[in-house]
Formats: sequence, C-alpha cells, structure tokens
Amino acid sequence: MKQMQNNDKLATEPILPLLFKLSIPGIVSMSVQAFYNVVDSLFVARVSENALAALSIAFPVFILLIAISVGTGIGTSSLISRLLGQGKEDRAVIAAEHVLLIGSMYGIVMGIIGIFLSDNLVAIFSNTPEIIAYGSQYIRIILIGSFSLFLSIIASDILRGQGNTFYPMMAMLIGAITNIILDPFLIFGIGPFPRMEVMGAAIATVFSQTLSCIFILFILFRGKNRVQPRFKNFVFDKDIVKSIYRVGLPSMVMQFLGSFMLSGINLIVGSMSEVAIAATGIYFRLQSFVFMPVFGLNQGYIPIIGYNYGNKNIKRVKETLKYGILAGFTFTFLGFLSFQLFPHQLMALFAASDELLEIGTQALKTISIGFPIIGPAIIGATTFQAIGKGMPSLALSFLRQIVLLLPLAYILGSMVGLHGVWYAFPISEVIAFIMMFIWLRKTLKQEFTRIENGLLKE
Repeated sequence: MKQMQNNDKLATEPILPLLFKLSIPGIVSMSVQAFYNVVDSLFVARVSENALAALSIAFPVFILLIAISVGTGIGTSSLISRLLGQGKEDRAVIAAEHVLLIGSMYGIVMGIIGIFLSDNLVAIFSNTPEIIAYGSQYIRIILIGSFSLFLSIIASDILRGQGNTFYPMMAMLIGAITNIILDPFLIFGIGPFPRMEVMGAAIATVFSQTLSCIFILFILFRGKNRVQPRFKNFVFDKDIVKSIYRVGLPSMVMQFLGSFMLSGINLIVGSMSEVAIAATGIYFRLQSFVFMPVFGLNQGYIPIIGYNYGNKNIKRVKETLKYGILAGFTFTFLGFLSFQLFPHQLMALFAASDELLEIGTQALKTISIGFPIIGPAIIGATTFQAIGKGMPSLALSFLRQIVLLLPLAYILGSMVGLHGVWYAFPISEVIAFIMMFIWLRKTLKQEFTRIENGLLKE
C-alpha cells in the first residue's frame, strides 16, 4: 500500500518538492561517494607519488565496472518506472528478477578476468615496476570483489524505479563511510592491521561494497516493496532483457566510453610525464564532487520523467525537465567557481610535489571552464534514457569523448603540450552541448505530438 501511494505521488505531487524529496537521498549518497573517492586518493598519495599514479591507471578499470552496473541499473530503473506508470506491476517484478541474475553473471566473469589479466592491464600504461605492482594489486582485488558492486547498484536501481531513493542512499552511505574508516587502518597498518598500502585501499573498498550489498538485498527481498523479486517459477524472457538494454546498453557504453577516454588521456599525458598521470587522476576524483550530485539528482529525476511519460502527462514531464536543468546548472556552476578560485589549495591536499602542483593547478583551472554547461548536458542525456531512448545519449557521449575529446587532446597536446590537452575538455563539451540541445528539443516535440495524438506505444 505504501509503495502504491509512493507511485501515486509521482503523478500528483508538485514537481519541485517531489524532485527535491526524491533526489536528496541520491545527492547525499553520491556526494559521500565522491568524498570517499577523494579520501582514498589522499591516503594513497601519502604512500608515494607512484602509488597515486597506479591508482590513476587503475581508475578506468573501476569506471568500467561502474559502467556495466550503472548501465544495467539505469535500464532497469527506467523500465520499472514506465511499467508501473502503465499499471504493469507483474511485468516489473519479472524485470527485477532478470536483472539480478544478470548482475551475478557479470560478477563471476569480472572475477575471472581479475585473477588472470590484472598485470597485463596495468603494463599498458607504465613501464615502472613499482607502478605496475601497485596497480595490478589494486585491480585484481577490485575485480574479484566486483560481485558485490554489481548486485548493490542493480538492487538499488530496482528500488529507485519504484520511487524509493532512501534505502539506496543508506546502502551507499554504509559502503562509503565504512570505506573511509577502514582506509587508514589497512593502508598504513594502524593497530592490529599490517601495512598493505594500495592493496589495503582495494580490500577496504571490496569489504565496504559487500556490506552495502548485504543491506540493500535485505531491503529488496524483505522490505515492503511494490516490486519484490520472488523467483517462483522463473522463466527467462528475452523481451525483458531487450527492454532493459534498449536503454541500459547505450548508458553502459556511454560509461564504458568514459573508461576508454580516461585510458586514452592517461596514454596521452603519460607520454609527456608520469607526474601528469597522477595529476589527471586527482582531477577526475575532484571533479566527482561536482558531477556526483548531478548523478544523484538523476536518481529522483528518472522515475518522475519515466512515470509521467508512461502516464502520458506532458505538463509534468516539461516541468520536471525545467527544474532538472536548473538544478544541474547550479551544481556544476558552483564547481566551476571552486576550481577557478581554489585550484592551488585543492591540489595541495594531495601532498603534491612542486611539479605535480603546477601541472594539477593548470588542469583544474582550464578543464573547469566547461563546467557550467555540463550539468544541463547530463540532465538532457538522462531525459533520453528516462523516456526509453538510450541511443541519442550514446551518440552524444561518443561524439564528446571519442570523436572530439581524444583527437583534440592528442592534436593540441602535440602542438601546445599539456596545456593543450586540458583545453580539449571544454571545447568538446561546448560542441556536444549544442548537439544535445538540438536533438533533445526535436525528440521531445515528436514524443509530445505522439502522446497528444494517442500514438504512444504501451
């Protein structure tokens, strides 16, 4: 009954307070996750600059895991919210059952890759033995423990598809806070723990993800949820999988492009300086403070858009889009101000050498020029996903990160040096934003016309 009322609110409650209420848990949890990412690097930076560089090299692999789990989860959340908006509750339950099994298979495959290929992955980016040793230790443990990461994120998105964002927030908080607490003990060998350095950071991450996974699965299976997996008389349905990945696969590939882009940037800057690899890693962790709250906003934004689109309520879709864009802009504009005003202080947190401080400060100030438009761009891409159209988001992400950013970074880096690499970021953001605006406007106009003419497919 409680879940039924929750979904009724998606159709009736005023948009701004509803978006605020549903998004705050996601914003808080994602902000804490961003804080964990930075704290993790702060501790590792005090081991050595090579240890920090190793973590930067390993970061794209971690992003790849996030890509698979978040892509699958977004597809599930979008599908469940649309099915509930159409009154197809049984179908939503079947979707949840399928995606949990899919997540389990991902965990098994990644664990096998971690056991056999970790050394090879790190050796692509560095010839320094210490960096290879640190990086392979970290990646191996993270991949072996990825089972918990997949199930935790996917189960959370099953709940978010129903408009329940509180327990996913709690799960992420449990994981992030546990990780922050364990990091210094395992990295530096405090108390009864041996000094494990980068390996300790990886173990802390996997342990905290496992706690988060246990909690959210308990809520999913034992809580009072409108969509509650039962696995009674389970029968595989390929149409469910297609529906999930019609939205989820483009999102997954978008995240994967992010991992590929990070790897490409590491190769480009690494050819100039291994210190620049560490600087790049610091930048991407600091930028998570800016972008993670927007992704948290998405967790409340998707079910509202998806439900009201499925319910054919054009007015509420438009109003949600307006407030989403405004909120996204606010977050990233504040990030722009922080990176412009305090780049030196932010880099100094990482015990940076003079060279790392100089390179990192330059990177923060230059890349953040494009921040103000990134918030609205994220909301625009999410809107495509929320209405079940993942391909435009994929195409725009491919344009921004692969067609524009990497070639520009390589060309400008060759011509100007590291400063040219940093300028490639805002240039690609501006071009991709213009394309997104035109495409989204055209798509929504077509979809609203179909709804008004009664042509929207159930």
